[in-house]
Amino acid sequence: MAATSRAAKSFLLRASRSHLPALTSISSPLHHKAFSASPLTLRYLSTMKALVYNGNNSVTLQDKPLPDIVNPSDVIVKVSKTTICGTDLHIRKGDVATCSPGRILGHEGVGVVHKTGASVARYKEGDKVLISAISNCGTCEYCRRGMYSHCTTGGWILGNTIDGTQAEYVRIPHAESSLHPVPAGADEAALVMLSDIFPTGYECGVLCGKVQPGGTVAVVGSGPIGLASIITAQMYAPSKIIAIDTDPNRLEVAKKFGATDVVDSSKGAAVADVKAMTEGKGCDSVIEAVGIPATFDLCQELLAPGGVLANVGVHGTKVDLHLQNLWDKNIAITTRLVDTTTTPMLLKLVQSGKLQPSQLITHHFKLNEMEKAYETFGAAAQHGALKVVIDVD
Repeated sequence: MAATSRAAKSFLLRASRSHLPALTSISSPLHHKAFSASPLTLRYLSTMKALVYNGNNSVTLQDKPLPDIVNPSDVIVKVSKTTICGTDLHIRKGDVATCSPGRILGHEGVGVVHKTGASVARYKEGDKVLISAISNCGTCEYCRRGMYSHCTTGGWILGNTIDGTQAEYVRIPHAESSLHPVPAGADEAALVMLSDIFPTGYECGVLCGKVQPGGTVAVVGSGPIGLASIITAQMYAPSKIIAIDTDPNRLEVAKKFGATDVVDSSKGAAVADVKAMTEGKGCDSVIEAVGIPATFDLCQELLAPGGVLANVGVHGTKVDLHLQNLWDKNIAITTRLVDTTTTPMLLKLVQSGKLQPSQLITHHFKLNEMEKAYETFGAAAQHGALKVVIDVD
């Protein structure tokens, strides 16, 4: 009986580590007596660690219930790697009204399929998957127009209106169209960059900004999104890519990643500097990748006649549109939330070695270091941080 009890306890320990469904007892085959799990063991089997938004500029690591299937199209993913986005910082500050206190944050990640809903045929338990920041049903009016970010039952919901990926497990709605298979042997940490920042920089910045061969491009903000725009803009062979930031270290990184020129806007002469680089015209494509009034003002001054201002930054307050200076310049201004329609193409570029997202990763943390990770990413200039990866597994 003693040997059987030890075996039962060993099984419970292994089960708790793998997060198997909660067990109340294990029967001894010799004496038909039940070994009861302790309350601590049962709690461990039914909960997970997750980073929770508390409101008041506060996030903490907490025990939360394991997610379960809600709809037949759901998949539960055991997260192996996730990251922190600038949007998560906006949520923490209270800039995103749709995200309420108590929400598990995060909308990016890579993991392994843990459980599937009844209608899911494309994925099975054990499959490695890339989680898209945008969930889409594929059939509503907006999805049929390629506007997945406005899906009537999806869009940007992870870490916003439903619990997100900064946890050990996450529920993915519309899983067949909101997950992507991870190629064998792929660098999982690198692929986390394809959940959001590379599709965002490419779709909202480069495509909306109409970057063209021989054109001139200004990217205001050399954070992860701005750098992703700089990297993917090179696919269209513009004659100039001008990186603009107040941080000399980030400008050095921007030059390393493909910017032809850099401008330190803290010196107060950014407009004059850019005009000097573009024969006095300004830029054909101006990408705003910060999300504050000062940079939106700057972008308007950098536009050449016929130019496009592609706003990518998340704005938490109103900005001014200086139509008195723009009404006769034939310019266009675009806004967009990423749709992630280009993720399969970007995955192919990563597989071919033509796109290397891992170059943006500067820090790694464990899940139990999430609060420290937020501190590091929130003071990126101080810590030299670009993208931080959370190694959940």
